[in-house]
Amino acid sequence: MMTFAEKIAREPVGNGELAVFWAGQAGFIFKTGRGKLIAADLYLSDCCRRYAGFKRLLPRLMGPYDAEFDVVVATHSHYDHFDVDAMPMLLENGRTRFFGAYDTKSELERLGLKERLEFMRPGDSFEAEGVKITAVRCDHGELAPDAVGIILEAEGKKVYMTGDTCFRPDYFSDGIFSGTDLLILPINGAFGNMNEAEAAKCAEIIAPGLTVPCHFWNFAEHGGDPCRFAAEMKERGAYEIMRPGEGLKI
Repeated sequence: MMTFAEKIAREPVGNGELAVFWAGQAGFIFKTGRGKLIAADLYLSDCCRRYAGFKRLLPRLMGPYDAEFDVVVATHSHYDHFDVDAMPMLLENGRTRFFGAYDTKSELERLGLKERLEFMRPGDSFEAEGVKITAVRCDHGELAPDAVGIILEAEGKKVYMTGDTCFRPDYFSDGIFSGTDLLILPINGAFGNMNEAEAAKCAEIIAPGLTVPCHFWNFAEHGGDPCRFAAEMKERGAYEIMRPGEGLKI
């Protein structure tokens, strides 16, 4: 049986296609037609248990050395998005670039990481390996004021990851999200995030080609019911409930 990393490596992706793999929690891996790998908000360890008491419930699908990414993105510094245990190994190869919200800067300094780092505020854009990443507003509350969402554009496709955020229809109505092919959003309804009904309303506002929920199943304390989200999405547009390790193409 192939490992998750082997599945990603062997997955054929044609020009004009973008492969998307769910790594669990809020983590996604994108593979372009040129074979470039972009990782966003990967949680590969169990460090949240040590720091916050949140025990990992889902098995780890890969380790930090199982794939070499061209770009690693962190939408904010909470450890289930910025994996403090895995990050040094993800970035030690001397090639991978890091794009992160400004609250990740102090964490990277603490870890002794200084090279190939870029920090994002809403409106900032970066391009690397044929991929454009634009930071957009989100509202994850007072504990993460620097958190951002991202728009990832590659292979003519547009992916909007809201990042961790509460329901902000005023933000979601921004014209920057027009033409979104894939919307990825949290449904856990705790710690400043949208619940299932709010996420479905967000999808209705954005009107993407496809909506994928995340931020459920990994921690008992976080909540999130994909069945309830599916019920809320009825007549609101196309959606896919992905299982950890599953991939799709847009």
